[in-house]
Amino acid sequence: MKGYTSDTIRNVALVGHGGCGKTTLLEAALLATGVINRLGKVEDGNTTSDYDKMEIEKGYSISTSIVPVEYNKVKINFIDTPGYFDFIGEVNSAMRAVEAAVIVVDASAGVQVGTEKAWNSCKEYQMPTFMLINKIDKENIDVDKVIDDLKAKFGTSVVQLSERDALTEAVAESDEELLEKFFGGEEFTEEEFNRGLVAGIASGNIVPIITCCAVDGRGVKEFLDTLLKYVPKSKDHAEYKALDAKDAEISIKCDPAAPVSAFVFKTIADPFVGKISLMKVISGKLHSGTEIFNTRVEKPEKLGNMFFLRGKNQAETTDAVAGDIVAAAKLQFTQTGDTLCEKAHFIKYPPVGFPEPSLYMAVEPKAKGDEEKISSGLHKLMEEDPSFVMTRNTETHQTLIGGQGEIQIGIITAKLKDKFGVGVDLVDQKIPYRETIKGSSDVQGKHKKQSGGAGQYGDVHIKFSPSQEIFEFSEALFGGSVPKNYVPAVEKGLRESMEKGPLAGFPVVNIKAVFYDGSYHDVDSNEMAFKIAASLAFKKGIVEAKPILLEPVMHVEVLVPDEYMGDIMGDMNKRRGKILGMEPQSGGGQRVLAEAPQAEMFKYAITLRSMTQARGSFTMKFERYEEVPAHLAEKIIAEHKKADAE
Repeated sequence: MKGYTSDTIRNVALVGHGGCGKTTLLEAALLATGVINRLGKVEDGNTTSDYDKMEIEKGYSISTSIVPVEYNKVKINFIDTPGYFDFIGEVNSAMRAVEAAVIVVDASAGVQVGTEKAWNSCKEYQMPTFMLINKIDKENIDVDKVIDDLKAKFGTSVVQLSERDALTEAVAESDEELLEKFFGGEEFTEEEFNRGLVAGIASGNIVPIITCCAVDGRGVKEFLDTLLKYVPKSKDHAEYKALDAKDAEISIKCDPAAPVSAFVFKTIADPFVGKISLMKVISGKLHSGTEIFNTRVEKPEKLGNMFFLRGKNQAETTDAVAGDIVAAAKLQFTQTGDTLCEKAHFIKYPPVGFPEPSLYMAVEPKAKGDEEKISSGLHKLMEEDPSFVMTRNTETHQTLIGGQGEIQIGIITAKLKDKFGVGVDLVDQKIPYRETIKGSSDVQGKHKKQSGGAGQYGDVHIKFSPSQEIFEFSEALFGGSVPKNYVPAVEKGLRESMEKGPLAGFPVVNIKAVFYDGSYHDVDSNEMAFKIAASLAFKKGIVEAKPILLEPVMHVEVLVPDEYMGDIMGDMNKRRGKILGMEPQSGGGQRVLAEAPQAEMFKYAITLRSMTQARGSFTMKFERYEEVPAHLAEKIIAEHKKADAE
């Protein structure tokens, strides 16, 4: 795979709904170009791009993989992306390394949700796009209907390359000179037509439709011919946006003669080789054995082994030119999203954008003492998949994994077991309830202990009432009933008591305590005695001041197509939620603004996906605490008391 220049390299992402045939298409391309002598099958676990043990077991792609196809003296670096929506982060990574994307469509299924999502990704990244209708060998296939459906869904830019008349106007719009000619009724020359077609595809105004059958090879070479002819060369990619050392915006051209820079778009945690960094060389030329600067950590990295990947197969190389995709092993600091460049020519490309997690689950070790192994394993897996997050909730003492859905979180825990030998259970998050009071109380807390020698004596009278602040403390002692030097001990005793409330052991908030009277003993009183007296007063005082349970309420924003609005609103009401409003979106659909208790929202990602056929999405953030309805509070308190007793 050596000897390719920026002129003879194309980088293409394969995107589309799960099961549309992306992985098999690559097998067909490798077969057509003589790399393999028989077609691997996903169900047999012997394809080039789905080589990971987990992918073979599951029967679908989990990670992006690179499969270069060498055809007619051109290298096409295909990036095979997962079709399942949980792995959208992999698609985002791939889009940062390519000049075009091919949306693969299953002819028997037509336009699916994954087709729409792939289209949206292409639009978001302003990516030249091709539509490939695959599996045309299946029975009762009506390719014309699929084409009509694609045009109806995605507009008139979607067009077959054989439809000369339909293409002519789109070609004219790519160039002012051609537009004048078109309005003047003049015919385009073949050279003008092709030049306009290439420009129209590059701008996204023309989305060509191609048909093929990966299983029997029909149309595969024609597909490759089309890509060679119409995918922008890597050197013709629009200038890359970046920042310089002073954070000023700059543009970088894909130029092999320029100072070297590369963007790391993917990391693989290989159990044998260690960490592998996949990078797109954007300018200049990378050489193994040289030093390169990482601009995120501002430290040099030694480039050791470099190689081109084809699935899991590695072909060593000493250099990689601008526009190519190459892998480097065992870089010390480098992570996904980092920029590598010459120190004297500082460049920082924007990091890969990953969606916010929509589902959080807590992980608990199956075996005691595995917490450290779990944390270490998850950190390593986050290098490979930065689209999930791991957090430690210090209040509930749970380790949480946040991802796009059940499949992604399930894969993470399966990899934890497979790669790091740690078994975990997935459980719901614990809710960080709070306790407070609605009424007032006036109580005495008295601690008196005589057991030979010096005793202990502390006596306090405290009034408790609600407050807007988390804790408000004051003293109103008179006549020397208690020496002032014991006041800090009383406050400390109250603050420590607030950590565990009397209802169910949750932190107490929004109370005012006025220490107004008490008594002391010249010999037996000390700070500890007054601290204990304060805690006794607290327990009695909170119970007498109408204690209630508070729960976190979340602000929720749901993006959803119009046809699902009724279902969304009905479901939100069932979750004790309130609809605050709706905002029509410019591209169609609605943004629903709502509030709902956190306790009702843990599995919302799964329900929303099911209700909207995965077309809906949402974000959620903490808003405030509110009182838990009495019938639910009783149940929660009983459950926590039972758990404490166990």
